[in-house]
Amino acid sequence: MKKTIVALITLVVFASCQEQQKIAFIDNSKVINDYQMKIDIEEKFKGKDEVFKKRMDSVGKAFQTEAQKLSVDAQKMSRTKQEEIYNELGQKQQMLQQQFQYEQQLMQQEFNTEIDSVISKVRTFVEDYGKDNGYTYILGKNEAGSVMYGSDANDISETITNALNDAYGKKDAEASTSEDAKKE
Repeated sequence: MKKTIVALITLVVFASCQEQQKIAFIDNSKVINDYQMKIDIEEKFKGKDEVFKKRMDSVGKAFQTEAQKLSVDAQKMSRTKQEEIYNELGQKQQMLQQQFQYEQQLMQQEFNTEIDSVISKVRTFVEDYGKDNGYTYILGKNEAGSVMYGSDANDISETITNALNDAYGKKDAEASTSEDAKKE
């Protein structure tokens, strides 16, 4: 009987001495989508896309005007000359389309590179946040289901987003201060 009580007391002592693990989770998409850096990048590319579309429309209208003029002029020409003009127009149109596609692909690649950078920064930030705040694990909730359920008390998405945005804001303030100092 004494051995059982001693074993039970020993077990209770070991269990109570065991360190509690601090576990939380974040909603990956919420953190990324609410991160000011991502919002700024999206705004920047939205502006670039609008400029691109305006330029594309302008070039397209100029091409249509040129094509209409050549079409009117071609009616007075021989059939061979008409075919030559229409072939040149077709080639020019194809070159314009290829140029626009190329520029659009470059812009998409640049956007993807910057978004990948945002995701990498968030990962690094969450890792550092976990270390600095004593977390054993910070899990990521996403559509793939790595966290199927988590108590709202363990959801630190908003805390991470706020801290991330604060760090991003401080970085902007430091950058503008150093730029001001260079100008002086």
